Amino acid sequence: MERGRDTLVLARVIGDVLDPFTRSTSLRVVYNTREVKNGCDLRPSQVINQPRVEVGGDDLRTFYTLVMVDPDAPTPSNPHLKEYLHWLVTDIPATTGVSFGNEVVCYESPRPTMGIHRLAFVLFRQLRRETVCAPENRKNFNTKDFAKLYNLGLPVAAVYFNCQRENGTGGRRIT
Repeated sequence: MERGRDTLVLARVIGDVLDPFTRSTSLRVVYNTREVKNGCDLRPSQVINQPRVEVGGDDLRTFYTLVMVDPDAPTPSNPHLKEYLHWLVTDIPATTGVSFGNEVVCYESPRPTMGIHRLAFVLFRQLRRETVCAPENRKNFNTKDFAKLYNLGLPVAAVYFNCQRENGTGGRRIT
């Protein structure tokens, strides 16, 4: 695929969250029966529960780290909390899912209150199993800095979806 037509580039996931990379491993994220495809729309009610995540690879001695972040927190027009960390799982064996990994930061479902938020799942290949410390705060996480700190290099896969608040929730009420 041409770099200029890559949906991760067009949506500025590459740029805001990631440096350019070449996909080398499969990553499949499924909420209930809905598979996450770049740019698809999912409502908060569809992402309450942790998704099923399947990781490719062919060497069972290879491990991966999965990061889920919102670069648009608290609002896309004022993302001063970006990146908000929704999930962090390490030591995921190749050809399995995150349920076999080490959940460092538990899944927190997205609950955007304003605007359309991009939620990115980023997969890194680990050089070895390593103890990863949970960040003190979910706010202002930085995926690039995290990858540098743990010597993860560039991602091997990524996918994102858009999420906005449900219709009919909140807002002005006339009585």
